[in-house]
Amino acid sequence: MPQEHLTDNPILDAAKRELAERSQTIAPLRTASNAYEAPARIVSINTSAHKGTRKSPVSDGHDTVIEQFGLASDAHAGHWHRQVSFLAAESIQTAQHRGLDVHEGDFGENFTTQGINLLSLPLGTQLKIGNDVLVEISQIGKVCHTRCAIYHLAGDCIFPHEGIFGVVLRGGEVHVGDDIQTVKLGNGACSFTPAEALEEIEQARREETL
Repeated sequence: MPQEHLTDNPILDAAKRELAERSQTIAPLRTASNAYEAPARIVSINTSAHKGTRKSPVSDGHDTVIEQFGLASDAHAGHWHRQVSFLAAESIQTAQHRGLDVHEGDFGENFTTQGINLLSLPLGTQLKIGNDVLVEISQIGKVCHTRCAIYHLAGDCIFPHEGIFGVVLRGGEVHVGDDIQTVKLGNGACSFTPAEALEEIEQARREETL
């Protein structure tokens, strides 16, 4: 007969303890700086209908980006400083090399990029995508308040370390294959980012949890 209280199942409890112990012993996920060798471009556009879920690549390979809002079909779009998110395909490959079955959008990124080291770009950097879209980097990394399944399986999750966020300065159409150009290198500050968001990130780095 099925268990009535799965949370009290000793087998599940043992599995959870094993995953927690594994997460403390496996080396953190990090992508080498020499991994970004291809031309900078968008390789996948990913959206989701609800927050807190994995995103899926758009079926027709293009979407509309709305100024000061984000991707038209994505649940995370809105009038805040994390309107769109980026993660490098090279970062996903790092997770795959750890043995994880993950693909574009599984970490929740809107734009999967190739050939650009996103972490080398300071806050305030402006990226032009394709012919029209202009995005300013507003946050580097993310503090995860709950541990996801990927973290427990791999001992770490790549997106909090290597994902970035941006504010849409100019909207337009974006397509898979669009070039990414750095049109302005930032000075480490973004006027759209709340001070408390920056402090949360810096505190996590000081505590070496990010």
